[in-house]
Amino acid sequence: MRYLMTTRATDTAPAPDEKLYAEMGAFIEEMTAKGILLATGGLEPGGIRMTSSGDEITVTDGPFTEAKEAIVGFALVEVRSKEEVIELARRFRKIVGDGVSEIRQVFGP
Repeated sequence: MRYLMTTRATDTAPAPDEKLYAEMGAFIEEMTAKGILLATGGLEPGGIRMTSSGDEITVTDGPFTEAKEAIVGFALVEVRSKEEVIELARRFRKIVGDGVSEIRQVFGP
């Protein structure tokens, strides 16, 4: 089962320090070694929105949400169960501190 784990921006997040980088690096290294982590990365705050209505397609530059609601990072993982991805997300939140993450199952090939 594949899941996309995302994390939102927060006003209260402390500035990253060496401890955070070390813990996150070890976590990513562990998931990679186990074959769980398929992709990870940060996301630009703006983005592009495409809206279609009939034959008309409108392209609009972002940002589109309040900064505190913006998705700032993601990890695509492959695990055996929903419980396993929840545990990974718990570990991630303990490393990065307060904030909001979302988990969504990815369907398809």
